[in-house]
Amino acid sequence: MEFIKEEIEDMSYPEPSRIKHEDTEEQIEQMEVKQQHKLNDIKKLCDFKTQGTKAKMLHTCSRENLNKHMRVHTGEKPYTCSQCGKDFIFSSHLKKHLIVHSDERPHVCSLCGKSFSRLISFKRHQKTHDGVRDHVCSLCGKRFTRAAHLKRHQRIHTGEKPYKCSYCDKSFTQSVTLKSHERLHNGEKPYHCTQCEKSFKDAGGLKIHLRIHSGEKPFNCDQCGKDFISSSHLKQHLIVHSDEKPLVCSLCGKSFLRLNSFKLHQKTHDEVRDHVCCDCGKSFTKAGHLKRHLRIHTGEKPYKCSYCDKSFNQSGSLKSHERLHTGEKPYYCTQCGESFTHLSSLQTHIKKCCT
Repeated sequence: MEFIKEEIEDMSYPEPSRIKHEDTEEQIEQMEVKQQHKLNDIKKLCDFKTQGTKAKMLHTCSRENLNKHMRVHTGEKPYTCSQCGKDFIFSSHLKKHLIVHSDERPHVCSLCGKSFSRLISFKRHQKTHDGVRDHVCSLCGKRFTRAAHLKRHQRIHTGEKPYKCSYCDKSFTQSVTLKSHERLHNGEKPYHCTQCEKSFKDAGGLKIHLRIHSGEKPFNCDQCGKDFISSSHLKQHLIVHSDEKPLVCSLCGKSFLRLNSFKLHQKTHDEVRDHVCCDCGKSFTKAGHLKRHLRIHTGEKPYKCSYCDKSFNQSGSLKSHERLHTGEKPYYCTQCGESFTHLSSLQTHIKKCCT
């Protein structure tokens, strides 16, 4: 086991002269024997070698650093990052990690301009340019830049899932996946949005959420031009362009792609309109429809055009209007290639010309 030398903590055992005078010489001798046995047992566990630049040196756990080193065996990680929730064995490891959250990235790649806070990350990145993938899977030949990535990959072949949930019987191939899963049980959400009060169980959830504030939608539908904040949202949307509608209403025969749409439709038969306008008494099946309706009473038009002084009560109306300024025509006919500003125009075109 690799041993990282840490700052020495004074864990020396009391000398016989410091032990209270009530202890007899026999008791002192027994204490020293027990302590020596304990140390010998630990040495059996953790004798190891480290390779230096010029010579091999043998290190063994001493009394001074025993307490800190024992965390390697026990898995104890008492130092927690207040910004992302990650835990560390040593305070020095936490200190190094905190650079990740700062803006300081002194190591810059001369080939692509990407910058890094740590030298080791920079060196690993350089391997991607050099094509150095010197860790090879003996079963399928796939190559990796890091030994840890190869080890993780090999679990695909072995089926090994060494990380077991302490709350249920599920197990995982990666420790990070286990940690994220266990937050479903314990309710922990260590990733906090700095712009609102929401928090998340993993960094990925926070990253996607932040796009709501920034307006970033990097995932684009190549069939209608609509943009989405996540790949999963795009995947769900793509069903709209398929002919698959597995959910069929038993009362009217109408079919739906999504369960949510199907359930909302059923409300129209059941006459469940549980969202009621307090101004006029009109009722709606969805809270979003009620919210939109209330703008008729308030006159609120929160969606303002960035090209002229017009404003709208719906985001969809604003987006449609702004295409008049930009000339954007995101809706394409797959049969003749003609493009349109609005989806309704495309649908009308298909019915008249391409059926």
